[in-house]
Amino acid sequence: MSVFKHKSKFLKPFKNVFIIILVVFIVWMLFFDANSWLIHHELNSDIDDLESQKEYYQKEIEKDKKAIKKLSTEEGLEKFAREEYYMKRDSEEIFIIEYEDSLKTTDNE
Repeated sequence: MSVFKHKSKFLKPFKNVFIIILVVFIVWMLFFDANSWLIHHELNSDIDDLESQKEYYQKEIEKDKKAIKKLSTEEGLEKFAREEYYMKRDSEEIFIIEYEDSLKTTDNE
């Protein structure tokens, strides 16, 4: 009998119907409802990820705008063509010097 009296001490608040309804309501709202805390937490983490992606893409847009601004001038376009596509004028010769460690071989790929 003493075991039941000891347990009833802890279960005494749960004998009230209102407390039982409140506990069920809280559990329902935290875990099972369409607007539950778990879903809000997941959505907030998705928002944080999207905001970090937004910052990344804004930085990339700024870098691209700077590159476009450089390429819009005659000198910038010529520099790009010379560096990337090894273009030259008719009266020029181009010598490309590659170092051994910059060459792609099967050993250092």
